[in-house]
Amino acid sequence: MRPGWIITGLLLVLGAGGCARFVDYGDGYSQQQKPAANRSVVYHKVRKGDTLYSIAWQYGYDYRSLSRWNRIAPPYTIYPGQKLRVMPPKKRTNAKPVTKKQWRNKRTPPPKATRRAASSSRVQKISWRWPTEGKLLSRFVAGEPTRQGIDIGGRKGQAIKAAASGRVVYSGNGLRGYGNLVIIKHNETYFSAYAHNNRVYVKEDDLVKSGQKIADMGHNGAKRAMLHFEIRRNGKPSNPLKYLPKRGHEG
Repeated sequence: MRPGWIITGLLLVLGAGGCARFVDYGDGYSQQQKPAANRSVVYHKVRKGDTLYSIAWQYGYDYRSLSRWNRIAPPYTIYPGQKLRVMPPKKRTNAKPVTKKQWRNKRTPPPKATRRAASSSRVQKISWRWPTEGKLLSRFVAGEPTRQGIDIGGRKGQAIKAAASGRVVYSGNGLRGYGNLVIIKHNETYFSAYAHNNRVYVKEDDLVKSGQKIADMGHNGAKRAMLHFEIRRNGKPSNPLKYLPKRGHEG
């Protein structure tokens, strides 16, 4: 069992057989907010060290969705004790029907300049690189909460490097079970995360270059020295091996 995607809670503990995460609704929630077994978490109570990006990461949503649901504008400042919606709001059922004129207006294409900008944003390519050397211990499995990234084995103190250029949007250990964690925003679509670090050399808002050393490998929150590495596209876990350069023994 290995580390993966935290979706429904803030406090996580390690399983006896490895590094799987099990939800323990604790400090991040008030008594009234603890969800019943058949109910999903709707609100998250902000703790010290949280960022909008780290909260979005926990619940598997795009940070822009959280900002929209909670009406938080850039630079996305949040405060301890603040209650944030982490579940899409219910759609209104009593909305007025759309008139033919409104329907036509909705279908009006955006100006050419806007379409070109959106298109260039979509095709923006990232040059990915492996964040560290070592044996691949665990692969990504779609839909498997405990395997939402890859695990790379190594030795304590081994260099962990940024897999692509970007900006650090989280550096801390508030997502329990991930140990010392770094999350990097590469553009509006792609983020990467580096977990179980021993020592971290970057802080939030730092700009990092591809290949820059950001941490030392460790086993903070893991049974052995390793890196748990994730890539998310629009908030959703994606197989890192689809993006990283092929190595001789990787398929």
